Order: sequence, then structure tokens, then C-alpha cells
Amino acid sequence: MQPRIDIFNHFMPARYMELIKVHSTDGGLLKRVTNLRTLWDLDARIRMLDAWPELKQVLCLGMPSPELLAGPDLSPSFARAANDGLAELVHSRPDKFPAFVASLPLNNVPAALEEMDRAVSILGACGVQILTNVDGRALDEPEFFPIFERAAVKHHVPIWLHPWRSSRQTEYESETASKYEIWQVLGWPFDTTVAMARLVFSGILDRLPTLRIVTHHGGGMLPFFAGRAETLWAQLGSRSAEENYEQTLDRLKKKPIEYFRMFYGDTVLGGSSSALRCALDFFGPDQIVFASDCPFDPEGGPMYIREGIRSVDNLHLPETDNRKIYLANAAALIGVTPAALHT
Repeated sequence: MQPRIDIFNHFMPARYMELIKVHSTDGGLLKRVTNLRTLWDLDARIRMLDAWPELKQVLCLGMPSPELLAGPDLSPSFARAANDGLAELVHSRPDKFPAFVASLPLNNVPAALEEMDRAVSILGACGVQILTNVDGRALDEPEFFPIFERAAVKHHVPIWLHPWRSSRQTEYESETASKYEIWQVLGWPFDTTVAMARLVFSGILDRLPTLRIVTHHGGGMLPFFAGRAETLWAQLGSRSAEENYEQTLDRLKKKPIEYFRMFYGDTVLGGSSSALRCALDFFGPDQIVFASDCPFDPEGGPMYIREGIRSVDNLHLPETDNRKIYLANAAALIGVTPAALHT
């Protein structure tokens, strides 16, 4: 049976769940996380995973991340609680969870750097998860560059880029809140794409050529709009009077579209083989990783695993590509050999 690594899914350690219940002011989010038992009940998660004995999950924290839950004074301790809890799960059940991804208090960059050092060097985190914006601030602001630099240069670990956009971000100026959960269904892939673009055009990928970033939901909108992105960004500046964007293109060492292909895309596309085909055509089999987004599906966990596997298998890819997507690419990202996962 084909071994599989699920590289982007979510779990809330018990201590962090208690912090959410006390400190969260988002009633909708609180409703969502408390009703998903496999998000915080380890026994329930393991019972669910028993249906796929060949599957191992790399655990990431779900939303809210520490900086969404508290100000810069408290968020560092919240991040420590989350990372300690995930590390404990990995150490107690390596047969199911071979690694975890650390969360950082991004509203406190010095503390975030300290927590990255602790989580990777002491707890054994295989990477760090950051959001596509920090309380509405762009990731290419100079304040956040040390986060990327520390991950790429000191620790040589990847970054998991998780979308975030709240219901307060409206689609129309005349409204005070997003309707019909558009902020999440459509807004999150959009925010992923925006964050990717800001990282590309700011030159961070030139400054940090070894930086590896895993994007959720198949790279957001980019694969579907790749032709539009390539042709219009090749004319960057032709529609702008306020900024001299031609200089931006001159500073980049590659064509913009080539930088976007440096990201990784996951298979979290609601089970759509057509969407996955699009992502695969854009990123290539070396930059696609299997993931489920478990347990945020209508069945509370198993649906996205089952349908995600189906979406890959329905493409009838060469066995070498299947192995890359299901196992080899993720193993390389988390720093283990595929053979080490056959336990």
C-alpha cells in the first residue's frame, strides 16, 4: 500500500483549546472549533486515522494562531503552549504523527524568533506556520524579514503559509461584514495569492534563494490564473502612474512567474481532480504535496482525506509522480527519509 504523508492538517492541543475558550472574541470561530471533536480529541483523531493505516499526519495548529488570540504581551506564552502540546503528541505517537509545525507569535517578532529557535532546536519542529498577513500587515514589511531569514538560513526549515482573512474584511465598501462566508471560501485563496505576490515582488526569494514555502489550497488562485498573471505582470507598471514598477521588474533576477513556481502547492482542493491537475501543471510533480486540511470538512475529518486521495488517484499519474506527491516531497520538506516512515 502506498505510504502517504498528510503535510497540512490541524490539531489543537488541550492547553491551547482552553486558551481559545478564555480569550477568543470570535463567536463564529469558537463555535467552529469546539464542534469539531477530531480537532482537539486525540483519541477521536486516532480512531479516524485507523481507516488509513498507511497515512501519517504532520500536525499544524488550527486557527486562531497566537497573534489572533492575544496581544504581543501574551501571544508568546500562547505559542509556547501550542508548540509544547504538539511536540508532546508527536513524541507520544510517532506512528501516527512523525512531525509537527511550530506556530509563532507574529505580533512580537523578537519573541517569534526566540520561539522558532526553541521549537526547532529543542522541541524538534520540522518547520513553522505563519499567516498570509499579520493583523492586516503585509508579510514583506521589513519587520518580518528576520522570520523568513531565520527559517531559511539558520534552521533550514520550510514555512507553512496559512491563509487568513476575517469576516470583518468586506467585499463591498458599503457593508460592515462579509456575507455568506465569502471571506473564507473565496477570501482565503485570494489572500494566499496576494501574500505570494508580495513575497515575489519584494525580492525576498532573491535574497533567500533556499527559502521553501508550502502554500495551502494548491497555491491559491495562481495556478488557474497563471496565464493572466504571466502576461499582465510582464507589463508591470504599464497601468500605474503612482509607482515606477518598471524598476521592480529590473531588480528581479527572473521573470515573475518563475518565482511563483518556487512555492509548493498542496492538494487541499475539496477533492477536485480538475483543480489538482491545474496545480500540478503549474508547480510540477516535485512541488506538490499531499494534504487534507483535516478535520475541516462536512464529516469532521475523514471526507477531505478520502476525497483528497481520490483526487490524486483519479489523475492516473505515473507511479514516480504519485510517490513524490504522497511521500517523497513531504519527506524531504520535513527532513526524514521515506524509509524512516515505514513503521
